[in-house]
Order: sequence, then C-alpha cells, then structure tokens
Amino acid sequence: MSGSVQLLRNGFVRAVMISTLFSQMGIWIRNFAVLLYVMEVTGGDSFAVSMISVAEYAPIFIFSFIGGVFADRWRPKRTMVWCECLSSLSVFIVFVMLEVGTWKIIFLATLCSSILSQFAQPSGMKLFKNHVRDEDAQSCMSLLQTITSVFMVLGPILGTLVYQQFGIEVSILTTSACFLLSAFSLVFVPSDEKKIKNRETNPSSLFREIADSIHFVFVNKLLLQLSICFTLVGLGVGLITPLGIFLVTEQLDLPAEALKWISIPYGLGEIVGGIVIFALAAKIAPQRFLMIGLLVNGVGIILTGMSTVIWLTMIAQFIIALLQPAIFVGNSAMVMQHTDQNFIGRVMGIRTPLMTGAMLLMMSVAGVLKNILSLTIVYELAGFCFFAGFLIMIPLFRSKGKGEQSVA
Repeated sequence: MSGSVQLLRNGFVRAVMISTLFSQMGIWIRNFAVLLYVMEVTGGDSFAVSMISVAEYAPIFIFSFIGGVFADRWRPKRTMVWCECLSSLSVFIVFVMLEVGTWKIIFLATLCSSILSQFAQPSGMKLFKNHVRDEDAQSCMSLLQTITSVFMVLGPILGTLVYQQFGIEVSILTTSACFLLSAFSLVFVPSDEKKIKNRETNPSSLFREIADSIHFVFVNKLLLQLSICFTLVGLGVGLITPLGIFLVTEQLDLPAEALKWISIPYGLGEIVGGIVIFALAAKIAPQRFLMIGLLVNGVGIILTGMSTVIWLTMIAQFIIALLQPAIFVGNSAMVMQHTDQNFIGRVMGIRTPLMTGAMLLMMSVAGVLKNILSLTIVYELAGFCFFAGFLIMIPLFRSKGKGEQSVA
C-alpha cells in the first residue's frame, strides 16, 4: 500500500481528490433534494419523477461525444474549472427562480450539471494523462473509485438529511457552494501544457474528429476489447438494476421493507472494496483486476438470482460490491495507459454512452424479460454478460506485457 499512499503526496492528486469530494457532495445533495422536492410538490407523480432521470441521462448521449472532442481541443484544467463554476452558477440561478417562478425550473439544476459534466469528465482524464505517470494510473483510478463508492453509500443519506432538515432552498445553495469549492480546489492543479494551444488554434471539423475517434478505437484491438467489455458490463448491470425489490418479495418471500438487508452488505462491500483496490493498485496489473472483477461479479450475480435464503443473498451482494470497483478501476486504468494523449478525451466520450446506453436499454426491458422468463433466468443472463466480458479479455490477460498491446 506504500506506493498508493505515496501518491497522495502528489499535489495534483490531492487537488483533484479534494475537488472530487466537493463535486460528489454537490451531486448527491442535488440529486436527492430534487427527487424529494419533486415527489413532495407533485404528490409522487411518476412522469415528473421520471423526468429527473431524463434530465440526468439524456445529456450523456447528446453531449458525451462532443464533450470528448472539446476536452482534447481545450485546456483541461481551464475546462474543468469553468464547468464547475458554471454548474455552481446554474444551480444558483435555479435558487433565484424558485423564489420568483415555477417549481419546474428545478429540473434545470440537474440538466445543466449533467451537460457540463460531459465536458468536465473527459477533461479530468486528460489531466491525469498529463500529470500522472502511466504506472500510477491505476492507483489514481482506484482512489477516485473509493471516493465514488463511499458516496454511493453515504450520498443518499447526506442528500436526504440536508433536504429534510433545511428544505429545497438551502439544499440548492449548498449544492452551488460545493461546485464552487470544487472549482476552487482545481485552481491548485498545475497549469496546462503549452502544446494544448496548438489544438485550439487549428481546430478541425467537429464531426471529422468524432469520426477519427471512432476509427481510432476500432482499429486498436485493446481499446476495442475494453469498449466491448464495458458495454457488456452495462448490459448486465442494466438487467438487474430495476429488479432488486423482486429479489426480496418473490425470491426470498419477504416484505419490501427487507430490501435494506441486502442493500447494507452491498454498500459495505463498495466501501471495503474501494479501499482494498486502492491498497493493492500498485501491486496488481490492471488487466488482472479487470478479469478477477468480471469473473467474481458474474458468479455473484448468478448466485444472487438463485438464492432463496437471505443470508446467502447478503453474502453474494457483499462479494459483488467488493470486486465491482476492480472492473471500473482496471478498465479505466488500461484505457488511460494505452490511449494517446491527443485522443484521451474522445475515447472517454465514446465509452461513456456505450455503457450508459447499454444499461438504459436493459433497464427498459428488464421487467418484461422477468415476466416472460423468470427472475432467476434474468439474473443468470446478467451474470453471463460479465462472463462474456471475461472471455473477451482473455487474450489481453495472456499477453506478456503491455508493450505488446500498446496503442500508437
């Protein structure tokens, strides 16, 4: 773990992690404040609630490719700072409009932040590419994943607490402040490299650059394998995401309130897994992390779908969450290590909608498949998606060194 801890002495890494911490706080407070407020104002109207998800996910498909292109064109530090500042400003405008206008303006908070994140996220990866050695990439990705894992457990609690205690106005102002603090933290990141200016002064066609990035991924075997693997993971996750409640009510024959008993070990596994992956990141190759995560998650998902006793389901959920960070850390680290600096933003812009689109597609048909087949079979199909990803990555696992698989 000493290598990973040593990384925290890097001023760039500390600044980005502090920025991520504030950004995650703002995102979770915003998400749950908006959800609870819309539920309260509309009396739980399903259409209004569903529009929150539309505001959150639609920009991923519309702006992810474009954001990736501009992340490669623009200076990454400046882009991230401006995105966080604009997110803060947009949320503050929502606060003002709530005081004088309609409650529906609340959707703007989620929509604007989601759009801006499609520019900020690939810029963040480009910053890592510029300031972190390739051998430290996995440790950095694992640290980011640890923060994300902690907030997946604590974020809903934090967001709900702030809204219930202080209401929508204070929640929105707190969100705005968090994004502003995130931007301020990034001020301490080293200045962008001078060669970024050359990309800005000679911009090519936007669509040409998107086409070039797609071609770049398809002609490089490693990136193509990783993209297909990421898509398969999205398919598997999407199949089971809406069905957790049915595990409790149908498979375990328990009341819906018992859902928390399988959520607790999952949340605990996320936190422990993030810490363990961070501790081992400097010692285990990213392709090993990825392969182990895919295999264990596939087994865990199938076991969850077959279990009829709560203790076995709880163990399976813990195991899934424990190794889930390994999939994302291994995959992201390998992409960052093997992608040319001039393409990192666009490659990330391609991967994000692939996984998200796969998830949303399967989420939309999961309920239908459950009724046609069965809950157990749907979980088995999800597990096989992870196994398929494992099989696709076997040639990579067998390679004798990343030099053989490097991307020009």
